[in-house]
Parts: sequence; C-alpha cells; structure tokens
Amino acid sequence: MSDFPIELPAVSASDVIQIAILYIVIYAILKGAKGSRFGQALMGFGILAAALTAFAYLFHFDVLTRIVQFLLVYIAVSTVVIFQPEIRRILSAVGAFGYLERPKYGPGDAATPELVVETLMALSERRMGALIAFERGISLRGYEETGIRLDAIFSKELVTCIFTPPMPLHDGGMVMRDGHVSSAHCIFPVSNNPNLISSGMRHRAAVGLSEDTDALVVVVSEETGDISVARNGRLFRYSGAQREESVMRWVSKALPTEGRGSKRVGRLRGLLRDTVGFFAKGGRS
Repeated sequence: MSDFPIELPAVSASDVIQIAILYIVIYAILKGAKGSRFGQALMGFGILAAALTAFAYLFHFDVLTRIVQFLLVYIAVSTVVIFQPEIRRILSAVGAFGYLERPKYGPGDAATPELVVETLMALSERRMGALIAFERGISLRGYEETGIRLDAIFSKELVTCIFTPPMPLHDGGMVMRDGHVSSAHCIFPVSNNPNLISSGMRHRAAVGLSEDTDALVVVVSEETGDISVARNGRLFRYSGAQREESVMRWVSKALPTEGRGSKRVGRLRGLLRDTVGFFAKGGRS
C-alpha cells in the first residue's frame, strides 16, 4: 500500500450546479431527439467518438488521436447539415418555454376531449376526410398564414361544415389552439418517409407536421373512415372498436387544461420529473 495519501479534488457547490445544468441540457436534447433519425445518429456518433477517443488515448496513438479529433469536427458539422429539420424542431421546443401570448378566449370556452372525440367519430362514420392539428409547445402560426384565420369556438357543426366537400375550406388542415379553432384550409409540410408511400396526402401531411413540430395531428380517412394520429414523426392508425378509446387518450393530452404560463411550468416540471425518474432507475430509460 502506498504511503502517500490520495487527495481527492474539492467539489464546490458551483461545480455541482454546473454539472446539474449540463446534465439537464444534455438530457433535454436527448429526450427531444428520442425516436427520431437525429436521435439515432446522435447516439451512434457519441458511441463511435467515445470508443475511438478512448482507444487512441489508451494506447497512446498520437497520430490516430489527431486524425480522430480532426474527423470529429467535420462529422459534427455534417450532422448539423443533414439533420437540420430535427435540430430546428428541438430548438423550437426549447424556445417554446418563453412563448408568451394572452389567450383570446377563456378556459371555459375551450373544447372538451369528449366533444372533440364525438366530432371525430361523427366524421369517421360519414367517411368525411379531415386533418386537424393541435398546437402544443411549438407555435403553428407559420402554417396558419397559408390558410384562413377563424378564431372560432369549437363545435361539431363548425368542424363538419369545414370538412364537407365542396366547401371552400374542406381541403387542407385545421389548426386548434387552446381548445379553439384557430385556422382552416392550412397547408402542412408533406413527409418524405418511404414507409408512407402508399398513404394519402392527408396522412403524409400529418406526419410531416409532426416531424417539424411537437403538434398532435389527427387524420380521418375518407376511404375507410379510420382515424390516425401523428406524433413525433410516427403514425398510429386506429380502426374498429378501439378507435374512440385510443383517440380519447391522445386528444386528452393535446387539449389544454391550464393557462399558458402554467403549461410552461408544467413542461419544466415534466422535464425535472423525467430527470429524477432517470436517476431513480439507475440511469436506465
């Protein structure tokens, strides 16, 4: 045993706070990228970089170390260029914490999940195609500019009128904000996902919007009457008896139950809750 005592570096409160902030930022980025192509590439890039760096330093390969450091810079830049849409979505979600706006209507005027689902089921039974986006943290105002502004209280009759062909507003998507009909006849971005080649334009537009934003997008098929939900670039299809119950769970999460300021606090509380849960599970997601 060595006679020299091992001196551990002093850890101050400032160090602990910096580590906590860094961890929360990294965890928020990984959580936002989870399930996306960017998240998978980021994970693969991190594992490859860590393995190469550890191997080079462990065996003192100076030349290989310089090459790895040189390549990491260009790989990082290439990742930003290739996955620009995913990165923009993550940054938009971060910016949503500071999004301030005075609601136009009171909370009592907002649509209830039961009313929304009842309306969707009525459209499904009539096989009336519909595309409805529920705004969450990231603003959809850029997409609303392509349509017609309504700022109307949600009702079954209004939505049915909007999506009844050949009415002028039936083509395009409808945007819901704070439980109210904000706009209709909006153009949403179309997804280039190869798994959606056989899907219609409404379904591809729903997935495209969910890839660029955190919106929940509901689609009613005019061919089969099935109801689909797009979230984070994924499409969930529901048919038969399970439709109403499944769609109710999604809509309940999308509709507001509190004010905008409280929602920002709720998102932050949710991030902290996920972080604590991550530690409680010993780092297992």
